[in-house]
Amino acid sequence: MTKKQKKVLIRIIASAVLVLVFSLIPVENSYIRLALFMIPYLIIGYDILKKAVLGIVHGEVFDENFLMAVATVGAIALGEYVEGTAVMLFYQIGELFQSYAVGKSRRNITELMDIRPDYANVEQDGELVQVDPDEVAVGTIITVQPGEKVPIDGVIVDGSSSLNTSALTGESLPREAHEGDEVISGCVNMSGVLRIRTTKEFGESTVSKILDLVENSSMKKSRSENFITRFARYYTPAVCIGALALAVLPPVTNLLMGNSANWSQWVIRALTTLVISCPCALVISIPLSFFGGIGGASAKGILVKGSNYLEALSETAYVVCDKTGTLTKGVFEVTQVEAAEGFSKEELLKMAAYVEHYSNHPISKSLKEAYGGAIDSAVIGDVEEISGHGVTAIVDGRKVAAGNVKLMKQLGISYQAPQQVGTEVHVAIDDKYAGYILISDVIKPGAKSAIANMKAAGVKQVVMLTGDAKNVADAVASELGVDVVKSELLPADKVSEVEALLEAKGKKEKLAFVGDGINDAPVLSRADLGIAMGALGSDAAIEAADIVLMDDDPRKIATAIGISRKTLRIVHQNIIFALAIKFGCLALGAVGALNMWWAIFADVGVMIIAVLNATRALRYKEGVLYDN
Repeated sequence: MTKKQKKVLIRIIASAVLVLVFSLIPVENSYIRLALFMIPYLIIGYDILKKAVLGIVHGEVFDENFLMAVATVGAIALGEYVEGTAVMLFYQIGELFQSYAVGKSRRNITELMDIRPDYANVEQDGELVQVDPDEVAVGTIITVQPGEKVPIDGVIVDGSSSLNTSALTGESLPREAHEGDEVISGCVNMSGVLRIRTTKEFGESTVSKILDLVENSSMKKSRSENFITRFARYYTPAVCIGALALAVLPPVTNLLMGNSANWSQWVIRALTTLVISCPCALVISIPLSFFGGIGGASAKGILVKGSNYLEALSETAYVVCDKTGTLTKGVFEVTQVEAAEGFSKEELLKMAAYVEHYSNHPISKSLKEAYGGAIDSAVIGDVEEISGHGVTAIVDGRKVAAGNVKLMKQLGISYQAPQQVGTEVHVAIDDKYAGYILISDVIKPGAKSAIANMKAAGVKQVVMLTGDAKNVADAVASELGVDVVKSELLPADKVSEVEALLEAKGKKEKLAFVGDGINDAPVLSRADLGIAMGALGSDAAIEAADIVLMDDDPRKIATAIGISRKTLRIVHQNIIFALAIKFGCLALGAVGALNMWWAIFADVGVMIIAVLNATRALRYKEGVLYDN
């Protein structure tokens, strides 16, 4: 509990004790009784009265402070000292509870997103000195010891370690980092000492951008929040006018009809309706629900840039995915080695790696990585690269050729066609066919379940767009269970395909595009929702999309939809519950069926229940999908 909250609690206790004591003391003189009860009333309500006056001065009259001030002052003016003070007392109890609940939610999110580094270790005069990360210039060598957070993005120049990235990705699996690897701020060094050369200023580092996104996500309001803002703007003046009419019209009507006016009875009813009408439950709980949903998503490595995007996510009916880097790893790997008769797989892979030794092509790199052994360049000679075909060379006195089908046809060598789909590298040794190596862009381990989870979440259609060859794209789509696949597309073609889908979908349906945030920026911005694979904090991904998946796991799309729907469900529950209680109690209060004590429940009680319900948005059980 904060110092401010403790002070409010002391005021509540003091005021409650004084009200109880003065209620038990028999005082006949009304002026003395008024003076006594003004003490606890001012102790508990001076700040509310001050805010009400300042609101009137600044032209912001109709808020909860004004309603409480008018209602309680009116009750005291009519001699209802206990009720007037009690209303203010219970209102402050509700405000204290709300403050504590909101503070707890913020602390929970802060703990879940505990990635802000306190210092950076910089070597000065042979010793490590802790300095503010803001003061570290680009290119500085910093030291990160075991147990410390990486404060700034950079490249490891010395050391190796395991990094805990759970605060960024929501996953507990550590990531191995070695000399030459890029590391991002917010990770926790788990084992060895690392020396890192910074590549960014602290303000431009991943940790700063992530925290800025989460902290400022409330700037972009959802339709529900905007509705409540507009509702309160008209609702509060309306109930004030209604209360005034309730206080004046019935007594005047009674007088005109020759009956007793009963001014005090109708004024009490009017003041009761003012207490009931306070829109605190809606004004507080709705933003708190979205804040909790965004914070809960952040804890799972899903960054949502605003509550408007979280709300739109719940309406997602179409998900369009890029292939490379989204559903596949985006790196080439050897997936099959088939040796012809008279040759071994080991020999085939070795010769292919040797002949491709001097090439920097991704396919050549994948061959060398698959071979894994040291390559003696001294035994390689007469290297000739044939554009669009492949490479030939003399390797340890043997004539070796590695390339595509065109190269085999050019050399007049018969070859074997692979049964599986992928990039083919055929190898010939001494003019004899030695076999083929198949290289593929490997499907991500969770991609297939990601598609299934999206469909289970209510997504009508999953579409895959790619610039890859048709046979490769069709094979990937078939394996993953994608509904529609469009292949051999240029970036402009992808935009056209998305625009066609946008035209065909329903008005209330949303289309989300999932890409790597670098090559797909035009499509990300054109879709209703842009979801980027964050690549552990890629600048382009964070800036291009509305939602960022920090660990590149497509399964998080369904998780994000689940969190969104749970949050919207809580929001709708609070709206319906608060309005139903409010309007029901307003009607009962207007006819005199409720007194001030019931009015307090209708205001403070409803607010407490709504806030408690809103805090549930922080927690999400994986795999639970909520309907709208």
